[in-house]
Amino acid sequence: MKIVVTGTGGQVVTSLIEAAASMPDIELVAVGRPDLDLADTASIRQAILDAKPDIVVSAAAYTTVDRAEDERNLAYAINVVGAAAVAEVAATLHVPIIHLSTNYVFSGDEAYPYDEEDEAEPKTVYGYTKLRSERAVASVNPRHIILRTSWLYSPFGHNFVRTMLRIAAERQTIAVVSDQWGNPTSALDLADAILLVATHPTRHHTGIFHVAGTGETNWSGFARYIFEVSRTLGGPFAEVQDIVSADYRTRAKRPSNSCLSTDKFDRIFGWRAPSWQVSANTVIRRIIDADYPGSPSRAHGKRKA
Repeated sequence: MKIVVTGTGGQVVTSLIEAAASMPDIELVAVGRPDLDLADTASIRQAILDAKPDIVVSAAAYTTVDRAEDERNLAYAINVVGAAAVAEVAATLHVPIIHLSTNYVFSGDEAYPYDEEDEAEPKTVYGYTKLRSERAVASVNPRHIILRTSWLYSPFGHNFVRTMLRIAAERQTIAVVSDQWGNPTSALDLADAILLVATHPTRHHTGIFHVAGTGETNWSGFARYIFEVSRTLGGPFAEVQDIVSADYRTRAKRPSNSCLSTDKFDRIFGWRAPSWQVSANTVIRRIIDADYPGSPSRAHGKRKA
């Protein structure tokens, strides 16, 4: 099976490449700029047609949440028009598409984990464009599976885990918001879920599914866990100071509740992500091994013990 995934350097794409390397029946091809540019629909069509996929994974997107508030047209062009073009080429080839989306399609005002039937009511430009991308993909390719996820992190690229460890190497105390809740989700787990869908006997099932780490926490709790694990490994750690969202202003308002129910995915595909702590432990260990062995940040951590 040949899987073509949009994008080349993101967390999900890198995780997919790593996971697919151990699957001899899978040929995974990542296509991104300049060959495939989501802001250039002509390049999208040619790149995917040339690749001749059996299934397309639409992973690339405009994901800079705050900047999207000021770059609405660009975010819309990439997330909606570009995603629709990817789905349309897949439909032309009569192949299914797996499209990635986000918890930001919800308002975050409810107190329970959102399921796939809950009303989508985004409060940010980014969330609005991702909701419109879901609808655009579904409208042009009937063979679609949309996977929403939340609080993505990995050993690669820019994410909360890597940011916390980097800052902890420089500071002894870090202020982190405590009134935003969600499911930390390892991109390594998301990659496993994507490949499961791609190779599953029911992969032609269509619709929206939630895939996220099992269990809930807030950002400050997540940070404390990161530092707890890092400290045991000799990596950087810091004291976490709880603050509320009002004390940490951002251009785009973050959802108070980003928790997603994954029961539907478990029911259809028979898979649920590990607990967020187990997956985070794996990622933290990989980052420490790669970025902090014998570094001054280890010494920094030991002095604070």
